[in-house]
Amino acid sequence: MRIESIELHQIELPLAHPFETSFAREVSRPCILVSIHAGGLEGWGECTAMEGPWFSHETIETAWHLLRDFLGPMVLGSEVTEPRDLTRWFAPVRGHPMAQAALDIAVWDLSARARGRRLADVLHEDARRGSTDSGVGGFAGHVSSRVKVGISLGIESSPSALMDEVARRVAEGYGRVKLKIKPGWDVDIVGAVRERWPDLPLQVDANAAYAPRDAATLRELDDFDLLLIEQPYHHDDIVDHARLQANLETPLCLDESIKSPDHARWALEVDACRVVNIKVGRVGGLSAAVDIHNLCQDRAVPVWCGGMLETNVGRAANVALASLPNFRLPGDISASSRYYRRDVAVPDFELEEDSTVRLPSGLGLGVRVDRERLAAVRLRHLVLGPD
Repeated sequence: MRIESIELHQIELPLAHPFETSFAREVSRPCILVSIHAGGLEGWGECTAMEGPWFSHETIETAWHLLRDFLGPMVLGSEVTEPRDLTRWFAPVRGHPMAQAALDIAVWDLSARARGRRLADVLHEDARRGSTDSGVGGFAGHVSSRVKVGISLGIESSPSALMDEVARRVAEGYGRVKLKIKPGWDVDIVGAVRERWPDLPLQVDANAAYAPRDAATLRELDDFDLLLIEQPYHHDDIVDHARLQANLETPLCLDESIKSPDHARWALEVDACRVVNIKVGRVGGLSAAVDIHNLCQDRAVPVWCGGMLETNVGRAANVALASLPNFRLPGDISASSRYYRRDVAVPDFELEEDSTVRLPSGLGLGVRVDRERLAAVRLRHLVLGPD
């Protein structure tokens, strides 16, 4: 199929509840949605870059620049045989995985729609071809209709406010809770939550807020029976994480440090982590995400799907990815209403009673962007190719 035109849409949505991490507090979420057109069909992708360079070096502005001036023109007018073509085309580009992921997701969506298939089914076929299928998880003959999810809770104004938020989300039916932590908001906070909910599957995420000098504090978290401790050290580090993991009982999970399949391989070879968080935007798209899934499955290392406050476009991609068999821990996918009161794509994702969300039944991503809703929150719009 020949890519005839590409649209860039910069939007901003107010969050239903402010979200604070160790590096930023967000009350609204800007993002770039990408739509590509070929043969009368349309595919959608989402760029998860933030307004500032806090989680990553990428920002809305750098992503817009890359998509407009480099990545978009590399795809526009090209014949796409299969979605992994983009991996080859983008090979000369150093960095900018979130901008690359937006086009990658859109091409996967378009390809699945052209085949009359759901994205999840197409991803399973691709993953099966690239896996040694060592028996860890394995590939079933069918794709599950639901994926296990949890909820990620930000740093609140007070410990009591956090306890109220945990209680509310547990009552809603979330079976796993992740707490954001930072120096001074860690051991006592986690201990209080664990004391009140002794059997709740619980994990923590530092977003690179700690350094090796804080190892003693992190070792105290071993007392709380956590599923994992996510990214305590520097966002580029693998070596110091390996040293820390050797002195912890709790599994470390790497997030920001895993920027590609190669980074995942390097981390596993030195035992820098025992769990991997896969974020589609962080690793450059669904093709790389599937490769990391397969690498970890072949090495008996569980993975889970992280979130970046996505709209339903990015959330649909995450749900499809998380249906792969080695996603053995609940993902930070959550119901649509957790983040936005009115999304730009429908239908919304809803939390089921067993702390799962359903895969959409429609073709491709399975969601439809509402053009009227999109126009109401759009800050910038650009068409590459014929109008």
